[in-house]
Amino acid sequence: MARGKLRIYLGAAPGVGKTYAMLSEAHRRVERGTDCVVAFVEHHKRPRTEVMLHGLEEIERRQLEYRGTVFTEMDVDAVLGRRPQVALVDELAHTNVPGSRNEKRWQDVEELLAAGIDVVSTVNIQHLESLGDVVESITGVRQRETVPDEVVRRADQIELVDMSPQALRRRMAHGNIYKPDKVDAALSNYFRPGNLTALRELALLWVADRVDAYLTEYRSEHRVSKIWGSRERIVVGLTGGPEGRTLIRRAARLAEKGAGGEVLAVYISRSDGLTAASPKELAVQRTLVEDLGGTFHQVVGDDIPVALLDFSRGVNATQIVLGVSRRKSWQYVFGPGVGATVARDSGPDLDVHLITHDEAGKGRGLPVNRGARLGRSRLIWGWLVGLGGPALLTLLLSGVLPDVGLANDMLLFLTMTVAAALLGGLLPALASAAAGSLLLNWYFTPPVHTLTIADPKNIVAIAIFVGVAVSVASVVDLAARRTHQAARLRAESEILSLLAGNVLRGETSLEELLERVRETFSMESAALLERESDVAPWTCAGSVGPRPCATPDEADVDVPVGDHMALALTGRVPPAEDRRVLAAFAAQAAVVLDRQRLQQEAGQAKELAEGNRIRTALLAAVSHDLRTPLAGIKAAVTSLRSDDVEWSQEDQAELLEAIEEGADRLDHLVGNLLDMSRLQTGTVMPLIRETDVDEVIPMALGGVPEDSVDLDIPETLPMVAVDRGLLERSVANIVENAVKYSPTDTPVLVSASAIANRVEVRVVDRGPGVPDEAKDRIFEPFQRYGDAPRGAGVGLGLAVARGFAEAVGGTLHAEDTPGGGLTMVLSLPRAAGPRPPSEPDVPVTATS
Repeated sequence: MARGKLRIYLGAAPGVGKTYAMLSEAHRRVERGTDCVVAFVEHHKRPRTEVMLHGLEEIERRQLEYRGTVFTEMDVDAVLGRRPQVALVDELAHTNVPGSRNEKRWQDVEELLAAGIDVVSTVNIQHLESLGDVVESITGVRQRETVPDEVVRRADQIELVDMSPQALRRRMAHGNIYKPDKVDAALSNYFRPGNLTALRELALLWVADRVDAYLTEYRSEHRVSKIWGSRERIVVGLTGGPEGRTLIRRAARLAEKGAGGEVLAVYISRSDGLTAASPKELAVQRTLVEDLGGTFHQVVGDDIPVALLDFSRGVNATQIVLGVSRRKSWQYVFGPGVGATVARDSGPDLDVHLITHDEAGKGRGLPVNRGARLGRSRLIWGWLVGLGGPALLTLLLSGVLPDVGLANDMLLFLTMTVAAALLGGLLPALASAAAGSLLLNWYFTPPVHTLTIADPKNIVAIAIFVGVAVSVASVVDLAARRTHQAARLRAESEILSLLAGNVLRGETSLEELLERVRETFSMESAALLERESDVAPWTCAGSVGPRPCATPDEADVDVPVGDHMALALTGRVPPAEDRRVLAAFAAQAAVVLDRQRLQQEAGQAKELAEGNRIRTALLAAVSHDLRTPLAGIKAAVTSLRSDDVEWSQEDQAELLEAIEEGADRLDHLVGNLLDMSRLQTGTVMPLIRETDVDEVIPMALGGVPEDSVDLDIPETLPMVAVDRGLLERSVANIVENAVKYSPTDTPVLVSASAIANRVEVRVVDRGPGVPDEAKDRIFEPFQRYGDAPRGAGVGLGLAVARGFAEAVGGTLHAEDTPGGGLTMVLSLPRAAGPRPPSEPDVPVTATS
């Protein structure tokens, strides 16, 4: 019996329309005469989905009792007995009630498929087993109902039901997904725009990867070697030079022009390890390409063009981006170059872009020894030309051009000497001059085949030849040295200019500067040491790398900075010419250290200035806000003590109530002032313990009317690690502020939920709200927003609430309430202990 086919509608979140799309497909199949039945569909009382069930045959569900409650599940036996062509099975990741035929619904589906029945099902991206941790980090909710990825990947068809976050939130706000009383909580928690956007991206990427895997499998099965441009994949060939940044950015712009373009940067290193690439520059380019959404790859290959093309065809690339060659025109005698070779061998299915750049001929950092300057290949060619060139020239002049004359012979040998000097420097040129003079004497100076010279003029000519050859070689080598020095000085000036600019702009910390020293000079560790006097011990102001020095005597090289500071480096002994740059780095390190200390002093001065400002505001508060309740208390007491008026019991009770209200108000104001004083002086010492949020929040509502707050605090929330008293004061101030601004007929909603490793408490009011530019200002001390009346407080409630929240490791910020108002979000750290036990055996029915 042939296995049935599985079709899955995949969604990014509940409510995108998976079940509706599945039912629409069922109606189309029924109209075509297909025997299609509803094995299990959960419409969640959504009217539009429920209507789509009309006209479709539904198989009666099986009823199961569990812990005193009756549940309904798909009746697998009934479906197998009915044997339809197509069965609709909703919520593939659902966990069946204990006592069912299988533990998971996807196992029921496997039975139907094995019986030859085609199945159409639905699942959300968050229910895939491999994405559980990712989804939890995004939403803060761990999905207990999951389905193995392989089950979904084996589906014959996967159709993505996509919807933008904005459209899904509008559908939620209109009541098309959840009941109206659940809309606000859903929009503020799981259905936040950030959550929906991240889940949508997960779904799109998962489906794209599956399509890509299918395409790769198809190409492999059918042995398709030709590149199919189904998706723009752009390979960037890097050399380790600074021009790589230009190439990466250009490739990223090319990728943006095509839908779903992908950038792959590749650096090809030789198997012998000989490379001129800068590890630091490669690290910068790796970071750049990853920031632009691409990937970095490093492969080994001695034939760079072949390795680059093999890599490009292996990843099904459509374009290659390379920089134009940095070689001079005469250097093309050694070969056409990587770019030209790749362009020639790429074929018609792989486009090659040669990008111009400004880095041609520039060095990559500080030049090192001469051998490294000329390069291994140039030295080899220099010696080949210096020794082999005169020999080949002798054969040519002896056999093909025997009568050109001694003067022309000398000029030709001199050309070989100059070529050897240009390629290999002084030593190959001197060898070429020596070999050329001997060959001229033996083969072309009478009497030939002897080392004697008969004509004195020829002696002078050969002597002049040797002198000119040596002089030319020396001049060429001197020019190469001067070029080397100029390149080095230019590299030094660029490094020092960049360093000075970063230091002056304050963009470099001491550790970053020391890390740059360590990378530039290939050191193991770098440390800036200082001491107070000549006899005081050394202390480390900053260090990077393993095992930094504790004293300058332990360093391989130390650079003094003044009398009581030194830069200590370990790893190798740099050449003497590097010490000038090291001295500049050391001086800049001292400047950075001084700047950091000045910034600390400036911060302390700012704190003192802020303290003065708060004291000034405190005096203003005492002059009015504190005196107002005192004046009321004094007036009431004076009235009660007056003998001139006979007060009735009702009047006395009213005066005593006024005294009590004034005292409570005064106590509240003084409490906030003392709390702010503790926060400003840093004397708040929180006692962090594991605490239940549902126990603390009700205790914080004693200062507001009973009917002014609605609580939605689940008892299953994980415990938080906070100071119980500080949390209670913080929540009390937030709620009192919300009740103050919320309409009298609309209670404030206080809800809580777990998100990742934190617990969020949300206080939602329906008041006038606060504009975005004022959302941070309302948390400053002595700030009252809007038309709050004088005497309503000194503007410390939210400042104290945020201070206490931060003291226990939490955060407090304001958001707009959907539909109008302000929502205060108090985020608290979850306790390190295990999640509180729940009932894992109870199935969750709402999974879509």
